Amino acid sequence: MSEAYQMLGTPHFGGILVVSDHASNRVPGDIDLGIDPALLEQHIAIDIGVAGVAAHMAERPGIAAFLGGVSRLVCDFNRDEHGPTVCPIASDGHAIPGNALDHAGHEERLARFYRPYHAALARVLDEAPPSLILSLHSFTPQLASDPAQQRPWQVGVLYNEDDRASRLAIPLLAAEGLVVGDQEPYSGRLLNATMNRHAEAERRPYFGIEVRQDQISDPASHALWAERLARIANQVAIALGS
Repeated sequence: MSEAYQMLGTPHFGGILVVSDHASNRVPGDIDLGIDPALLEQHIAIDIGVAGVAAHMAERPGIAAFLGGVSRLVCDFNRDEHGPTVCPIASDGHAIPGNALDHAGHEERLARFYRPYHAALARVLDEAPPSLILSLHSFTPQLASDPAQQRPWQVGVLYNEDDRASRLAIPLLAAEGLVVGDQEPYSGRLLNATMNRHAEAERRPYFGIEVRQDQISDPASHALWAERLARIANQVAIALGS
């Protein structure tokens, strides 16, 4: 198993694959980001709660989870390979001095983490094509750099050009009594690199989920959201296949 990713459960042909780019806050011992270690527990380093939700989902029949193995501050898998934020030099007002890399350093991060992650994800999708990909993320209730911004959504659904699954998922989530964002708090037309590459480009059905982090802050809420998302993902997959 690569240090760049972790697989939970067994992918099945026609099953559901949960993909979570930002599930880990791990920083390898030979990398010094030059930041206060406390920042690794914050949203700039990890999508808080998603690893717990994904782990519960992967315990269910027909669902597997593919998780990023390092912090998004080490390498952000959900960015274009040569984009400026794949190894961010700042995040939500915090400088990341250890990411002031020269070309060789940048290339080393890509070769060590980014390319193995995406190569493995492509291989999983080719070898066991799922009926649906669920791209699982979480978002902070409040940005330090924009504290006045209101984020009332408990969950958001993201997509780019292919909205087949999203159009089904949004009303199903709303029926749970949730405040659901359609392309909120971010737009999938802007932040969708992993799904653009592995889903949109291959016409694989998917939808992106952003759960507000206070909704998945403890083991009980992880289990609750895992049940909810597994049930809704299965409903979406069945509707797409009918």
